Amino acid sequence: MKYASDSPPSLSFPTPAPTAWHAFGLIALYFALQLAVGGLIGLTAGVAIVLQHGGGLGDVVHQARAWLGQSNASATAVMATLVVSASLIVHLAHRRWPLLWHRGDLPGLGFTPTRAPTLYAVAVVLGMLMPFIGGLLTQWLAQGHEVSQDIKQLGAHISPLLRLPLALLVVSVGPLVEELLFRGVLLSAISRHVGSGWAIVITAVLFACVHLPDLSFLWYALPNLALLGLVLGWLRVQSGSIWPAVLAHGANNLLAVVSWFMMMPGN
Repeated sequence: MKYASDSPPSLSFPTPAPTAWHAFGLIALYFALQLAVGGLIGLTAGVAIVLQHGGGLGDVVHQARAWLGQSNASATAVMATLVVSASLIVHLAHRRWPLLWHRGDLPGLGFTPTRAPTLYAVAVVLGMLMPFIGGLLTQWLAQGHEVSQDIKQLGAHISPLLRLPLALLVVSVGPLVEELLFRGVLLSAISRHVGSGWAIVITAVLFACVHLPDLSFLWYALPNLALLGLVLGWLRVQSGSIWPAVLAHGANNLLAVVSWFMMMPGN
């Protein structure tokens, strides 16, 4: 397919394509927004508790931390944070590169239907296979050590009523914004200099690395995420669209959250 070329694409676009600085800045902004929005929600809850039960200004932070320490409250904050942060990032990217948004060929961002519809089915199959393949790889590297993600732990301990909306966001909004950042803006920026092949590899490694905090900085979880990143990057380039990568990412996350609905809430 013509999208699989490893040579740097033509730069004859009416709108300047994203640079690496744009990409890294947008990724940093996304995580900064999550911290800021989550902190604001916690402080708002802390103020409300202090106003209701009494206390001084110094009690606000303590009450905020105590509130966020509850699984259901934390899940509510995570959902609100994800929706707000993702919405702002998508808005900023679309506003900054409107003429590249629907372009399938790099350095376009790929928000267009693929010319190879069979890749949607391939994306679903690959997305559902990756948790098993990646899980085996991680188990082999971990040598018996447990690997868990914060979001998985949270989902397993919240009330059943909150699990469904959280799961829906994890398999839809989360994959959409992450694919925009990594297989959209970042892949577009890097491919201009090294071609699509190396760009897929580099973005896959960076994609794995930014998830380290959520994995308690366990290095043996990186190959699994890097492998997923390679598959998602390949789908983006081969399909000429970001949607197969979003679909595969969502299918991968879906299998990861199925266990939530087989557990009783922890509190």
